[in-house]
Amino acid sequence: MNARSTLLMLAAASALSAQVRLPQVDKRTLPNGATVILLRKPDVPLVSVRAVFRGGAEAEPAGLNGIASITAELMRRGTAARTNEQIALELDSLGATLQLFSNRQMSTVATEFMARTSTQALAIFEDVLLHPSFPEAEVKKVLSQSTDQVRSVKDNPGMAIGRYFNGFYYPAGHPYRSSGAATEDSLAKMDRAAIEAFYKRAYTGRNLILIAAGDFDPATLGARISAIAGAVPAGTEFAPAKAEAPKYTAARLLLVDKPDATQTYFRIGMAGISRTNPDRVPLMIINTLFGGRFTSMLNDELRVNSGLTYGAQCILEEDRLDGGIVINSYTRTDSTEKALDLTLAVLDRLRTKGIDAAQLASAKAYIKGNFPTDRLETADQLASVLGELEFYGLNKGEIDDLFSRIDAVTLEQANAIARKYYTAGALQFCLIGNAAKVAPMVRKYAPTQKTLSIQAPGFFE
Repeated sequence: MNARSTLLMLAAASALSAQVRLPQVDKRTLPNGATVILLRKPDVPLVSVRAVFRGGAEAEPAGLNGIASITAELMRRGTAARTNEQIALELDSLGATLQLFSNRQMSTVATEFMARTSTQALAIFEDVLLHPSFPEAEVKKVLSQSTDQVRSVKDNPGMAIGRYFNGFYYPAGHPYRSSGAATEDSLAKMDRAAIEAFYKRAYTGRNLILIAAGDFDPATLGARISAIAGAVPAGTEFAPAKAEAPKYTAARLLLVDKPDATQTYFRIGMAGISRTNPDRVPLMIINTLFGGRFTSMLNDELRVNSGLTYGAQCILEEDRLDGGIVINSYTRTDSTEKALDLTLAVLDRLRTKGIDAAQLASAKAYIKGNFPTDRLETADQLASVLGELEFYGLNKGEIDDLFSRIDAVTLEQANAIARKYYTAGALQFCLIGNAAKVAPMVRKYAPTQKTLSIQAPGFFE
């Protein structure tokens, strides 16, 4: 090895060992209960503003799953002062973006714009946030489009498998069972009155975290941001439901019958963690190796070495409540059994043989090398991270100490985590495929099995 190569390796090692740091922020709580967080980032002339409201799908009334996402979509479909078309044209003329979406536990209104267009862009953001009019024609259009989308999802097993798995893995009454996905039945119950009532209950000051990050003067634009947050009615604070983590003592299997399917899509679930679980860093490392990157154990075996699929991964859910650790892949119908057997063999190898020092070092370097550009590079990324930390009650050390916590994970600790979470018993299997061909191949995987037609309404067994 020559001197230049040695210097390059030392420089790379030094860069990976350097700690990431969140910039200092200005945080305040307003009289209406809203939290405002301001972060000045003057290196790029962009400003990202993100309003995060606690609740999301968890706040949906019984029988109205999907209404959080429907409400978010309709907020930009017209206000007292602007039509849907006017909002789109104004944003386009400014080169600004406006996104509204909802997930399991929060609803978000996010905009990004050039610093020089702050006045005009914030006027649109404020109007959409505070004064949506929910025009009847737009409500009917969105509900009709959403109904068509539910039907089309069932023609796309890659999209449908997640909804069926959630409905199978999470028991009735659990706030993650629908995870905000609408069904034919829930959409039929929605109307303008229900949507407006959800908006008034969910989009309140006591539920609001408003973050601004980017190239702005905190003394001027900061005051404008605080004024917008302060104008949100205080309302009632969302009280999240308590729910036990799903616990199963035996394996179960749900087979969703799609007679014309030529492939089998499958998910295999194990009990996981919440976003604040103390095992989250070593588990992130293990999951990266097992199924969290392209060169993972799962993808190497199922795609690279055997050619059984074009992709295999393991999803580590980290939400307010304990979620799942979920293996996700697909294969040809006739190779369903072979793919499942190989998946379980890789899982068994992780649990019984563990990982070695080289694998641990590789995962640590991969996470540390990607984290800054994936999470902390742009104003929008910073706004997202700051909102996440505030929402989950995490402090600045979650970011500032991340690399040192990664470095501190020993091989013994990592393998203990693998044995603790990547279990052999009580696996939860959810498959979509041709039941007539697949059912005989999967009988051996679980003592309790059920078949559901993909034509049946909804996504629950």
